[in-house]
Amino acid sequence: MIKRHLEAVCLSPEIGRQMLFITGPRQAGKTTLARHMLAAAGSGSLYYNWDLREIRDKYKIDPSFFESAMREVKSRRRLPWICFDEVHKMPSWKNLLKGVFDKFEDECRFIVTGSARLEWMRRAGDSLAGRYFLYHLNPLMLAETAGRAHLEPAAGESAQKFIERKLESRRPEQALLEQLIRFSGFPEPLIKADMAFYHRWQREMVDTLTREDVRDLTRILAVEHVATLMQLLPERVGSPLSLNSVKEDVEISYTAVRNAVRAMELTYALFLIPPYSRNIARAVKKEKKCYFYDWGRCRDLAKRFENYVALGLKSSVELWHDKGIADFAMNYVRTKDGKETDFLISRDGKPWCLFEAKLKAENIARHHFDQARALGGIPFVQLVHEPHVYKKPAPGFWCVSAGRFY
Repeated sequence: MIKRHLEAVCLSPEIGRQMLFITGPRQAGKTTLARHMLAAAGSGSLYYNWDLREIRDKYKIDPSFFESAMREVKSRRRLPWICFDEVHKMPSWKNLLKGVFDKFEDECRFIVTGSARLEWMRRAGDSLAGRYFLYHLNPLMLAETAGRAHLEPAAGESAQKFIERKLESRRPEQALLEQLIRFSGFPEPLIKADMAFYHRWQREMVDTLTREDVRDLTRILAVEHVATLMQLLPERVGSPLSLNSVKEDVEISYTAVRNAVRAMELTYALFLIPPYSRNIARAVKKEKKCYFYDWGRCRDLAKRFENYVALGLKSSVELWHDKGIADFAMNYVRTKDGKETDFLISRDGKPWCLFEAKLKAENIARHHFDQARALGGIPFVQLVHEPHVYKKPAPGFWCVSAGRFY
């Protein structure tokens, strides 16, 4: 098993009694992670998949059906861990978890895993307030796949110092990067590394997304709109997404396009990055950029690589945020005359570092220097697909291979 960085965060003694909600795209490895955490705690028998009728029937007969198995593990002088997988498919699942947690919170720890529905449905009430922490598991990135330790900003460490420390500790992993770029970061197609299998896997994911998640979550009847956008939007990765333009291309209403994009975001098909406008003269303020969790949907290599960089930064930001290091956020910077920097990471509401994705090593464009200065003199990193690149053209500015940075 590839060790996930999120595991160390979830098992931190600082977490406390709260249930761990682990959410993310389908087939990103949530169940595998949960089972590994249970096995490490000697609680491998305490995994319950609520997709199975036998588990649902046991609960209907006895809401504490797992208690005897839990106490057997507890008798071995270990704090038991219990995983409820896909429990959000049960009616009144929040009340179910509330009752179980309130009864057993001092005797065990709970992991609750699920995809879109878990994070979306939790917003429809506060009956679980104070009883859980939410964590995000994204597809695999290079550091995890290569077995590298996760690096995070230290307390009081500047972005420049963090980047210097990160680059000093990394060795290039170009072959593994190429495999990720080609087969995505989803464990099964990545490990198989077979293009025919990957194409079949992609088609099945679209079918599942439209047949189950979108219809169940959003009550959108015209789910074919989502399937259409799954084919159309990869061409628009990396550019501000104009819903009006999409509406004209697919010949449906603006509301239908907006709802379909929202459904794709809720079901972890894609994620949106908003523009950053403060301190940037004539910055765009409305249109977001879209990226896919499965960057292999982008046929154009430049878009695919930018999508890979986007998800890599998003994964780091969410991991740092979930761990409670600081309040991290991700934007892009673009002025009305088209001068853009692909990504801006903010820390506690303040600009922290800029990133740009390029296929080839090239001189850093002047507007990146201007935007870095306008945002408070923050550092800038140009990540390139090309191997064996490490340049520092100015203090706080780098051009480096992605195979070394991640």
